[in-house]
Amino acid sequence: MTASSTLKSKALALTAMVMTIALPSSVLAHHSFAMFDSTKVVVLDGVVRDFQWTNPHSWIQLVVPESGRPTEYSIEMGSPNNYSRHGWSRNSLKAGDHIKASIHPRKDGSKGGSFVKVVKADGTVLGYE
Repeated sequence: MTASSTLKSKALALTAMVMTIALPSSVLAHHSFAMFDSTKVVVLDGVVRDFQWTNPHSWIQLVVPESGRPTEYSIEMGSPNNYSRHGWSRNSLKAGDHIKASIHPRKDGSKGGSFVKVVKADGTVLGYE
């Protein structure tokens, strides 16, 4: 083995070690739901402004009347792949749908939360069960 190849091997080993340490912490940080209060469930009654069926997380933008004013909530969901296994599709919700969405609210009080379930106007329940 030459000095050059030994140096390259050490550099590669060091890079692999750094990635092994750094990657799990960034993955855990991305998938943390610590910002939501999982001990509380809030039911929002409103109209879907947008349903974003996207990776890595789907979103429901829901307009809820509060004190006579429309207030938009951002509801974070999991990946479309996981939800499709539970009967969801990109057409499950559409702009203008009236729904009741149950969420775990954000701890900081901002307008949003993590998805629990949706009840559509016709009584259809969409969840992740």
